[in-house]
Order: sequence, then structure tokens, then C-alpha cells
Amino acid sequence: MRAGGELIGMSCIADGPDSLFARAVLDLGGCLIVVVPARKYRDSLPAGHYPVYDELRSAAMEVIEIDREESDSEAHQAGSVRMLDDADELIAVWDGKPARGYGGTADVVSVARERGIPVTVVWPDGARRD
Repeated sequence: MRAGGELIGMSCIADGPDSLFARAVLDLGGCLIVVVPARKYRDSLPAGHYPVYDELRSAAMEVIEIDREESDSEAHQAGSVRMLDDADELIAVWDGKPARGYGGTADVVSVARERGIPVTVVWPDGARRD
């Protein structure tokens, strides 16, 4: 979102595109808002990602914590929907395929479109899902 021309990005800062986006926002001089989907969220991420997660969380101008304990698909969807509550636009790294489980990118894109939030889909040529 842009508040008065200021770049503000929101992310759950998971490993992969979420953290890359958050880092890009900060590198461009923007402000970061982190949404933490559950109290056990960090523990559910790969241990090698902890330093990046901790750095980005510390750099955030605001941290929004969702009132959930377990880091499961319900919590992930709740976190994503919370981000959409304040979003002017959704940038989705998405191959256009259905989510592999509830709370995936397809579900988030669907909610954004239902709310009339502009969606920009990024999927580079040659990219593939793991």
C-alpha cells in the first residue's frame, strides 16, 4: 500500500517470495508491516530461514500478530486475509494453478479478487513449483 506516497509493504516473511518481497520493500526505502499468522509460526519455518525472518521482523515498522497458536493452513489463510484488510494491491508470485492446500496463493488471490483488490501476478518464464 502507499500512504501519502510512501511505499508500505506487508508480508508474513516466510522463506521464498514473501521474504524477497519484504527485503525489496526495505531496499527501496519503504516501510514493512509483518503479519505473524500464529504464535508457533517461526518454529514452522525452515531453521535456515530464522536469521532472515528475525532480521526482517526487527526491521518492521509494525508487527501484527494473529491470535492463533498453531501454524497451520487456517492460520496462514487468516494471516493472508489480514494483510488484504489493508492492501491497495496484491502482488502474487503464482503459477495460476489451484492451491495445493487451503491457504495457498490461489486462495489469497481469490479473496483479493472478491474484494476488488487489484492483483498483479508474477511468474517468470521458466519458473516452476517445487
